[in-house]
Amino acid sequence: MRVIAIANQKGGVAKTTTTHTLGVALARRGQRVLLVDLDPQACLSFSAGLDPDALELSVHDALVGRNKLADTIVATGELDLAPATIDLAGAEQQLLARTGRDFVLREVLADIAGDYDLALLDCPPSLGVLTVNALTAADEVIVPLQCEALSHRGVAQLLDTIAEVRRYTNPTLTVRGVIATMYDGRTRHGREVLDDVQGRFGLTVLDPPVPNSVRFAEAPSRGITVLDHAPGSAGALAYETIAAGLLT
Repeated sequence: MRVIAIANQKGGVAKTTTTHTLGVALARRGQRVLLVDLDPQACLSFSAGLDPDALELSVHDALVGRNKLADTIVATGELDLAPATIDLAGAEQQLLARTGRDFVLREVLADIAGDYDLALLDCPPSLGVLTVNALTAADEVIVPLQCEALSHRGVAQLLDTIAEVRRYTNPTLTVRGVIATMYDGRTRHGREVLDDVQGRFGLTVLDPPVPNSVRFAEAPSRGITVLDHAPGSAGALAYETIAAGLLT
């Protein structure tokens, strides 16, 4: 099973949208896809049509050893999801006191590795224990990047964390690339930020950029992605193209 972490400690950069939309696009290309919601805010779980407050089990139960990850997985349309609840906020503290805490997610994913072709991990907007667990379990990282000036600092911090993870827990971790999200092609600033991130950090940009659109905000309340809500939109086509590129 190939494991991809979707990470950026800066909030509001479309990590959840990217995880959900790429997951559906990859499932439609014949991949067996598992999404893992690692954010205590449970936005991915909500976006997939679940009520996090009504769930009996979540990925938290697997991380603290109460249940197998397979016990928490819910079918959501064309793919499966290991959902989150607010209980996941407590997992950070519980894992801090555990020996080998950075490897817990890798261990629980190993139990279901034969059931899926791909697992996409939606990381929380922080560089805490849950994100480090995701990076330790992952083969690759994709970084959603909002093309605005403050993004540089966030990318630098994330790359520092990735370097630490490579040094101590996952030496084979690679950065697959950056996805430009909420992109406004009418402005020069967006392209300048993207070019600077490429030049400064040597990161690959997974084209095309995903344009800013209200369609992305409308879809989660219906439990669907933009691929169904506005299938002909530029945003939907961008994610379809990126997903196809991930399989080449």
